[in-house]
Amino acid sequence: MSHAVYLSAAPSGSRIAARLSGAHFADAWSVRAAEPQLPALGQFLRVAAATPRWVENCMRLRNRVVRLFGLKDLGGLSDVAARPPEAFRPGDRVGIFTLLENGEDEVLLGDSDKHLDVVLSVHRAPQDDGGAVLTLTTVVHVHNLLGRLYMLPVTPMHRLIAPATLRAAGR
Repeated sequence: MSHAVYLSAAPSGSRIAARLSGAHFADAWSVRAAEPQLPALGQFLRVAAATPRWVENCMRLRNRVVRLFGLKDLGGLSDVAARPPEAFRPGDRVGIFTLLENGEDEVLLGDSDKHLDVVLSVHRAPQDDGGAVLTLTTVVHVHNLLGRLYMLPVTPMHRLIAPATLRAAGR
């Protein structure tokens, strides 16, 4: 069975699908999970822990540049406290994101700033064969010109980073 990452759509009926309306940017990537029994947050934690070094270097560069404009230094994608998935509660920081909603098959994480709101979903769709398909969906709503300018370099980088990080869930 293939564990290749592929461009997809936000899962119908998912919590993230309700956030697509009016989005400035949205995309979704899927992969067959190597560990299908892990809950959605466990899948995210697994992916974050295996963030490629080049992605972490991009985050460090991003943080240096955005500080010049008064935006938040988010840290790195792999900066996640070593806790089991069930130890996290809504409102907790999970790496660069805040946990918004946590269900067995979908977790919503996000961050807000004066220029934009971003919400990320990791959705786990169990399959009849005992496996699961994971879909990583990102939705961004911009608030102003700074948000639009910010998204100019972020959009093409996101299209490289999202599948590269999701690959860890398929290994």
